[in-house]
Amino acid sequence: MDDDAIRMLVTRLSRPHPSGGKVIERAAILAEGADSAAVLTWIVAHAGEPEDRVAGVSGRGLHSARHDGVRANTRAPLRYVLPPEGAVVSPRRHERTVASVHA
Repeated sequence: MDDDAIRMLVTRLSRPHPSGGKVIERAAILAEGADSAAVLTWIVAHAGEPEDRVAGVSGRGLHSARHDGVRANTRAPLRYVLPPEGAVVSPRRHERTVASVHA
């Protein structure tokens, strides 16, 4: 995928994040059927960061805390957060994209 195609895909799939930036679900990228590896690489190259996981409630038992920590660290991130400074879409490009979609 080229840069413009990835930018449009990320713009379409992302939504506002409380930080002022955008957030995009990893599942949405995978479900899109596009070259997900290229999209994830693009996000990281444009200052996107994996969102921190919230620690879950550990199960009962002597070793549950140890296993929960290992499981949380080995999973792929669920969401990526993009910075608020417009790394995903510049306003001029976004207006052109929206105009071409509605034409």
